[in-house]
Amino acid sequence: MGFLTPAFFAGLLALGLPVWLHLLQQHRSTPVPFASLMLFERRLQSSVKHRRLKYLLLFALRLLLLALLVLAFTHPYFERRASAGAAGKAVKVIAIDHSFSMRQGGRLDRAKQQALEAARSFAGGDRVEVISFGAGVQVEQNPVTDPAAVRAAIQGVRATDERSSFAELARALRATAQTLQVPVEAHVFSDMQKSSWPPNFADAQLGGGVRLIPHPVVEEREANFAVESVLAPARLYDPKKVRVQVTVAGYGTGPARRRVTLAAGGREIESKEVDLPANGRASVEFFALEASYGWNRAEARLSPADAFPDDDVLYFAVERTEPRKVLFVSEGRGSRAQLYFRTALESASDAAFAMEAMTAAQAAALPLKPYACVVLSDVGAMPAGLEENLRRYVEAGGALWVVLGRTALARDLVPVSGEQVRESRYSPREGERFRTVAALDTAHPAVRSAPRWEGVKFFQAVAVDPDGARVVARLSDEAPLLLERPVGEGRVLVFASPLDNIANDFPLHPSFVPFVVETARYLARMEESRASQQVGAYYEIRAAAGAGAAVEVRDPRGQRALSLTEAAEVRGITLAERGYYEIRRPSGFQELVAVNPDRQESDLDVLPAETLALWRNTGQDSAGASVGAAAQTRRVSLWWYALLAAFLLSLAEAWVGNRHLAVQEQRMKA
Repeated sequence: MGFLTPAFFAGLLALGLPVWLHLLQQHRSTPVPFASLMLFERRLQSSVKHRRLKYLLLFALRLLLLALLVLAFTHPYFERRASAGAAGKAVKVIAIDHSFSMRQGGRLDRAKQQALEAARSFAGGDRVEVISFGAGVQVEQNPVTDPAAVRAAIQGVRATDERSSFAELARALRATAQTLQVPVEAHVFSDMQKSSWPPNFADAQLGGGVRLIPHPVVEEREANFAVESVLAPARLYDPKKVRVQVTVAGYGTGPARRRVTLAAGGREIESKEVDLPANGRASVEFFALEASYGWNRAEARLSPADAFPDDDVLYFAVERTEPRKVLFVSEGRGSRAQLYFRTALESASDAAFAMEAMTAAQAAALPLKPYACVVLSDVGAMPAGLEENLRRYVEAGGALWVVLGRTALARDLVPVSGEQVRESRYSPREGERFRTVAALDTAHPAVRSAPRWEGVKFFQAVAVDPDGARVVARLSDEAPLLLERPVGEGRVLVFASPLDNIANDFPLHPSFVPFVVETARYLARMEESRASQQVGAYYEIRAAAGAGAAVEVRDPRGQRALSLTEAAEVRGITLAERGYYEIRRPSGFQELVAVNPDRQESDLDVLPAETLALWRNTGQDSAGASVGAAAQTRRVSLWWYALLAAFLLSLAEAWVGNRHLAVQEQRMKA
């Protein structure tokens, strides 16, 4: 027997309570009237008689009741050996690798054929579980004794584009042994790819209840060429001013020459030859990418094809578009803030933005959907309809940048986002009385590329109450300078000081231009776009989870990747297969996401025999052995029984106590 919390045995000190009740509280002296004590001899009265225990049965019941309560709190248990009927024979687990590398040369078909042969060799009555594994583990069939169900589950395994992980397989096998409390005999059918091995050997340990029997479908490394990566812009503004770099890799190969072809929109653009060193890589560059307006499905192909053609192509997506429109709304044209902002945007290397400036009155009835983001620069009282127009724009997925200045104090709340405007704090230039940036959240995309704000002086800033918004920058007096709040499907960014070189000298510092450009990219969602993603990556489709307008997602097969409920609620999706995902937002924005398998799957090198032997040794050595002390025994807890006995004993104690009380009352009446 053992105890989970033996420290509670200190509660046995409470056993002194019944002793106190039955011994020290027994003496009761009843005063008797008497005329005189003059003739009585003075002597000491013995108290031994009064200290004798009475009601021994009640005393014993109370002691036992307290002891049982203490015992329940110590959580007693004992370990019982599993009987043959309960434990049964070892569960046979058939684990089939369904990762991307198993597509090469019919490897998955060979693995399934070997698994069927192994299943036929099992004895009748054996419980067999079928699983498939890649980046995670999928149960194809729970443990059954039906051979037909096992065969159907094996035949149902399909290849995926995931990367395989022996660490995830080991974790699943350990969990199976612990859950079923029986030995596990794991038959693993895989190409035993070296890249699937975890960096930490401990992550692949099997545990004492698992016996590993590997069934490699290949015995040695096979040479393979692959398109390893493509470095290309996600958006294209001038097809003649673009650079696309394609890297080709050889795994276990000798020196070779390969042709790399760049294609977009279903047509070939250019081809170049590249010389690869033995077991190495080489890059080739293309300086033009003729693509039609809108999203284009582009790819880099390798020829001639080798024995694994699935990785001889790498997909990427590029959007041919005009510079994104940014609407700058202010009290009047030609302001300093407008000049500084326009100059910063136009200095971007890719000329991604085109700014339009107008007054608040002009923007009141303007359709905002064509604009990538709207900048509201120190606008006070806004015309009727402008704020509602901005709110609808942001809730549908647009972005608003509110710059606060002295004029904005005419309002009590920040437009659209609703933060409380408290006051305008002004510091005169005389005597170097100014504030600086004391805290900066460099994880935010708006300041990630411009983290050095130490020398910027802020003479005036509007104090706002963040009220739960994300504060990106704070001034030296802890006042928020830059904060962000999601609104509907869009986002609102608030900057609490003008951009005019009067309230601050920010426009004169090197960090101003990258701050403006990167903030515009962030608000226009341009920083979220990459030419390609990796299978298994998480892709965000809305700013926050929760009910909202539905976002339609089509997978590479053209089917809906989300249900109607998920399309309106989930924040993102997992890119589960290679190809192109189409994302259509309620604001009208569309995205094309290219997805490729992890190129570590292209390295077909196999695990060394020594590593495989060490892996097997982390489990059980013989098929007939039991799973060890931890797996062959079952812990039986006794605290519930102790608590039940204490409850029954309390009823008995109450009954006996009531009887003694009744007898005592009768004696007193007599």
